[in-house]
Amino acid sequence: MSTAQYLPSAADALLADGTTAVIRPLGPEDRAAILDLYAVRMSEASRRMRFFGVSRRAPQLAADRLCGPPRPGFLALGAWVADELVGEADYEAEQAHADTAELALSVADAWQHRGVGTLLIEHLVHAARERGIHAIEAETLAGNRAVHKVFSDLGLPVHRHFDRGEIRVRVPLDEADEHYREAVDERGRAADVASLTALLRPRSVAVVGASRRPGSVGQAVLLKIRQGGFTGPVWAVNPHAETVAGEPAHRSVAVLPEVPDLAMLAVPPAAVAGAAQECGRAGIRALVVLTSGLDATTARQLMQACRRHSIRLVGPNSLGIAQTDPLVRLDAEFGGAFPLPGTAGVAAQSGGVGIALMERLAWLGIGVSSFVSLGDKYDVSGNDLLQWWESDGLTDLALLHLESFGNPRAFARTARRVTRKLPVLTVDAGRSTAGRRGAASHTAAAATPTVTRETLFRQAGITAAHSIAELVDTAALLHSQPLPGTRGTIAVVSNAGGIGILAADACAEAGLSLPTLPADLAAELLDLLPAGASATNPVDTTAAAGPAQLRRCVDALVRSAAVDALLVCLVPTALAVKAEQDPVRALLDAPARRKIPIAAIMISQEVPVRYLTCADGGLLPAYADSSAAARALAHAWDRARWLAEPTGPDAAATGTDPKAARRLAADFLAAHPDGGWLDPAATAQLLEHYGLPFTISLWAQDEHTAVIAAQSLRQIGHDGKVALKAYWPGQIHKSAAGAVRTGLAGDSEARTAYREFTERFGDRMAGVVVQPMAAPGLELFAGIVKDHVFGPLVVLGLGGTATDVLDDCSSRLAPLTERDLTTMVTELRSAPMLLGSPGMPAVDLAAVQRVLAALSQMATDLPQLAEADLNPLMARPDGLVGVDARIRLEPLPVFDPYLRRLRRPPNTDIPEEEHL
Repeated sequence: MSTAQYLPSAADALLADGTTAVIRPLGPEDRAAILDLYAVRMSEASRRMRFFGVSRRAPQLAADRLCGPPRPGFLALGAWVADELVGEADYEAEQAHADTAELALSVADAWQHRGVGTLLIEHLVHAARERGIHAIEAETLAGNRAVHKVFSDLGLPVHRHFDRGEIRVRVPLDEADEHYREAVDERGRAADVASLTALLRPRSVAVVGASRRPGSVGQAVLLKIRQGGFTGPVWAVNPHAETVAGEPAHRSVAVLPEVPDLAMLAVPPAAVAGAAQECGRAGIRALVVLTSGLDATTARQLMQACRRHSIRLVGPNSLGIAQTDPLVRLDAEFGGAFPLPGTAGVAAQSGGVGIALMERLAWLGIGVSSFVSLGDKYDVSGNDLLQWWESDGLTDLALLHLESFGNPRAFARTARRVTRKLPVLTVDAGRSTAGRRGAASHTAAAATPTVTRETLFRQAGITAAHSIAELVDTAALLHSQPLPGTRGTIAVVSNAGGIGILAADACAEAGLSLPTLPADLAAELLDLLPAGASATNPVDTTAAAGPAQLRRCVDALVRSAAVDALLVCLVPTALAVKAEQDPVRALLDAPARRKIPIAAIMISQEVPVRYLTCADGGLLPAYADSSAAARALAHAWDRARWLAEPTGPDAAATGTDPKAARRLAADFLAAHPDGGWLDPAATAQLLEHYGLPFTISLWAQDEHTAVIAAQSLRQIGHDGKVALKAYWPGQIHKSAAGAVRTGLAGDSEARTAYREFTERFGDRMAGVVVQPMAAPGLELFAGIVKDHVFGPLVVLGLGGTATDVLDDCSSRLAPLTERDLTTMVTELRSAPMLLGSPGMPAVDLAAVQRVLAALSQMATDLPQLAEADLNPLMARPDGLVGVDARIRLEPLPVFDPYLRRLRRPPNTDIPEEEHL
């Protein structure tokens, strides 16, 4: 296979210090750069370590080897910063040991200890594994400590053999497991944070395009930076003015007193790319482009300038950014209000949503640690900001509004790690069922855009609200209250029975349960409350209860641990007003934070949610609507359950043959370059490569063969019967087309069925599949659908005709974890049918889990897999067998979502998968 199949173009990636490097294959045109690397950029000591001596011919021989024409088993990658080659790494596999390759590495002296070698090896490992190489080896000098540290820090097992001053290093690639991915994640996080420092903790700022015109974007941002108390110097850049808003104006960034860390661009669209180039040449490392309306050419030139000069970019079409760290105090956005300092990280792709979020949070009293308006999101994304907030030492709550995803699989992996440390909330925007229309398989029909996005959020532990209001309601609770327990139980306390009943209904609708309180607790509550009170749940204290009684009631419920959360509904009754005993005092005179979360319902308040300041200075959220409070508590419960779940390893499939599966896929796509559906024989073969249970299937292309096949299978068929299924290329749903005959008992019935197919389908019928009838069982379906943005989705649900009618399915993005194998079954509405009940024995759950694990492995191994649909799967107590299956392959470039790389420039000829 050609190198181009695995690395079709240059990949931009971050070095350890945040510098952008371009990783690309070396070619004949790079010979001069290679010689310059060895002769000029590497010292004699470095060359000795690389070539095991000081031969003057060694660099030339190496250049000949690296820059020659492409050859099998060889790949050389270079790392470039601007026009400088700062390092190269290569591997070459000997013919006799095609599964092992020899690795060599060289890094310029000035670029050592900056992550160049590690990044190159990561990309080589990716390409080598895709080529079927199982190990890389390297010959090193014992004194070459730098290269030994590179190998030790990779995250892969390293085996060393010492021999007379040299060390033979062997690195198995088959063990590039979760530990390796975690090591890559940590290197990526550190590099990302380093690259964002100039953006989010700048020491100086320039506003390029600051206008003299009052109300202009540039002037508004300049004034807000000044008025916000930015701790460093800020300069206005305008070649047509001497002053802007009373500040001196400079002709260009090149003549500023010093190089700013950050530049805010508020120039016309046609000038954006040139301004970015000028900033890059000056040494600026971060840009926020406020300008909108860039055409494709300008967009491409802007990104090229940023990549070339190691600039991180927010926007274009950004509202701006803010950083409330006391050491920075930067407010560089043109929203209406100044952000309140605090601990919530906020990022929004929509400027309008960003403004609304900032205003609502400020009104509520939740301050922000940093705010970023992502705009068109050419570069800096939600993934970058999650890693920043994870590391900044300030943020304890993250709020995201994302209209699109770049690399959802990398985003989900980052989010899974970050959400273990702090809550991550988002608005689930763009929900639609349009993806169900025209789906070619039951699996694809189940995997709508909403299902796929919700799956991503659930697996990543992200709290997904359906509106900005719900997002703020939930943030108010999570920001101020502890998480509930994992039982999902809640008690409702009210001084007005009707409000308590409404709140109880809202909790039930949100998925929370209101258990009957234990008898001893109910008796204790009745002793504390006025006559006529009820202590069932909801607890009705009656309007006669004063603040002291209400407080003792709440204290008892918290102390009892009978429930995981408490919802207190208070109405200012006439009795309380007359006695000058406001029931709210029951909450205000007590601590805000207890062992369980507490929220208040105050239907008379004019705002949807606000904070009550309690005796300990803590905050307790009060909602005007019980449904809003219930949804917030349900989200908190979901987070508590997610945190309590063990992360678990990836699901392990046994008895698989990935090599054979890849060969089958490659052979099919070689014969069908546009892709398509596998025929029945190839489908059964691919299923067999993953140990997936599938009934015996015989292929017949004429009537006589079909009858003979039926005779041979009838003895193993249920009740001695068989099924015939007509097949033709491009076939979608067999049953809907009338291409299935079941329960055929004798030769005459098989012959009649074949003749009916021939008359109905004519020449388009390629033949029939003959199968033994399966014993009755619970019909399931399982499958894979490849979402071109989110990646492969594994789906399980009720099968047969119930698939589309009941819409009962669960889904996970591959790879599944061992935990997913269980939860995908238990979260089905039809789970009792699988788990068993009186009169209905449980199906073989271990067999179901083996199917899910095998599908996960198949989805991970074969990026060409577009759809796989096993429907129905007959599930019985003694096993599981599939009786129909369809698999579709399509040509796709190999893409590793976890390989470190930055987003590619927009509007290039690179395939979309490479943009992720």
